[in-house]
Amino acid sequence: MPARMITRRTFLALSAALPWALHAHAASSVPVGLELYSVRDELQRDPQATVRAVAQMGYQGVEFYAPYFEWSEEQTKQMRKLLDELGIRCFSTHNDAPFLNAENIERARDKNLILGSKYVVMAWAEPGSGLDGWKAVADSLNFAAEHLEASGLKAGYHNHQLEFTPIEKQRPIEILAKNTKPSIMLQLDVGTCLEAASDPVVWIRANPGRIRSLHCKDWSPDPVKGYSVLFGEGSADWKAIFEAAEKVGGAEYYLVEQEGSRFSELETAERCLKAFRATHSR
Repeated sequence: MPARMITRRTFLALSAALPWALHAHAASSVPVGLELYSVRDELQRDPQATVRAVAQMGYQGVEFYAPYFEWSEEQTKQMRKLLDELGIRCFSTHNDAPFLNAENIERARDKNLILGSKYVVMAWAEPGSGLDGWKAVADSLNFAAEHLEASGLKAGYHNHQLEFTPIEKQRPIEILAKNTKPSIMLQLDVGTCLEAASDPVVWIRANPGRIRSLHCKDWSPDPVKGYSVLFGEGSADWKAIFEAAEKVGGAEYYLVEQEGSRFSELETAERCLKAFRATHSR
């Protein structure tokens, strides 16, 4: 349209639409990576070839899990070099709880700095009995956050079913949210949240700005299927989850995760990515 044809009414209409257009662009720009536990057997056989294959599928990043912690400094640097060559990122790492204690926190910090990750996530916890045990987990997360943040890294926690299962009429995940610093990410595993009969959308909306990444793992109540369903084949309402994650949760990246399916690991990862993109773009 020529400039002279833009009326005041048209200008106001375009101005009103601009924030929505910017929001749509921001939402669609949330990158998607793969939690590499999804291809664990391939990763064990040949880590570099597996990461290369994942990048070629179109994943924009990865999340390494516990075995990365045993890499030498040279192995870690070689993996970072490959990530840079492929143009993808290590968004975060999954860590056993002891990796973040006083004895190991510096090693975790150094490896994550080399890999270029942002979040160092506690992948699980084995707390003592009752709610006090979960408060101790919260304390350990705060300890890790204090040590990591000085280097520009952030701490996070990843749930399983246990955290959404009430103890003394309270869910442990609520104890963790209440007793940890707001800077600590609450990484939501959608599938395990669903299996624990909790609503992921409600949880996201109750914790604005803290659900900065999600494990996009589907789940079926059919005991024969369970976690073997591909993305989009289970009971998750992905459209509602994406909307809540991006408008309220503060989602910075998504991670496809698969525990196993009727296809090979790599084919499963590729099929899930295609389904994710088809769903997220709608």
